[in-house]
Amino acid sequence: MNAKHCKTILSVTLLIIAGFGLAAQNGKSTYLYAERDTCELFMDVYEPSEGSETAFEGHAKPTVLFVFGGGFIGGKRDGEAYVPWFRLLNDNGYKVIAIDYRLGLKGMDVPSGVRMVKPLQNAIRMAVEDLFSATCYIVENAADLGVDPENIVLSGSSAGAITSLQAEYEISNRTAIAGVLPEGFNYAGVMSFAGAILSDKGKLKYAAEPCPQLLLHGTADKTVNYGSIRFFSWGFFGSDSIAERLSGFGYNYSIYRYKDHAHDIAEHFISTFPEQIRFLEANVMLGSKRIVDALVDDPMVEKFESATLESLYDSK
Repeated sequence: MNAKHCKTILSVTLLIIAGFGLAAQNGKSTYLYAERDTCELFMDVYEPSEGSETAFEGHAKPTVLFVFGGGFIGGKRDGEAYVPWFRLLNDNGYKVIAIDYRLGLKGMDVPSGVRMVKPLQNAIRMAVEDLFSATCYIVENAADLGVDPENIVLSGSSAGAITSLQAEYEISNRTAIAGVLPEGFNYAGVMSFAGAILSDKGKLKYAAEPCPQLLLHGTADKTVNYGSIRFFSWGFFGSDSIAERLSGFGYNYSIYRYKDHAHDIAEHFISTFPEQIRFLEANVMLGSKRIVDALVDDPMVEKFESATLESLYDSK
């Protein structure tokens, strides 16, 4: 979504109702949460299905806040790879909120190698800023949205997973960009579908313990690297490197390493659903420090070329 085209996302017939929400359809409501750089940013709220169980062992199920993928150059909040997963979560009693964010690499001739670091850092920062704006909007309007601000699980795919992991990293390190959030705020958990963290200070370090994290990644992923890429003090740390650091600090995490899979894991929402549910129930709702480090070689998890997510290194 380019800033020049943001205002054409929704038909002009979808007018703001009472300055708050857009018309609801099929259990989905749309809200304008921010305006930046002439760009209107929206979120879709998908309600739990009628009759679904919205609690687990006496604990309310969290709201899943989702950030789409697309290499910071494309993608949309209601992409065809996502909506069936949203509806599956709804059927299992989870509210889902999917957000827009500005695409910092859209239309850019992105250089390769070390020269790419600064444009990438800027794109990630823009996305995190918008994610935090969406989070503030949700917190401020929690009663109207039916959301518990202390029970939000952040999730993302590819560039959205990078944004999600980076956001939690900024919160844990109490950086300036996280200062817009309410004092003491943190997400209840993070679910990353092929994500990474960008650091300009060497190895990953945490000033405070991060929330529980679920890391799903293909071991052969070269789009969003599974391991790490280092340039002097800069590092782009994928799930393998993140898990190593979380393990070293004794933090709460689970990682599923999909053997020989590439970037397709960024779109494996349905086939990894059992792992997601176990994480949400055990690590988030029950508060268990359930550490999982699994190498998965499952023929039922199909290998395919990512069809809807563009390469992080694609400069088109």
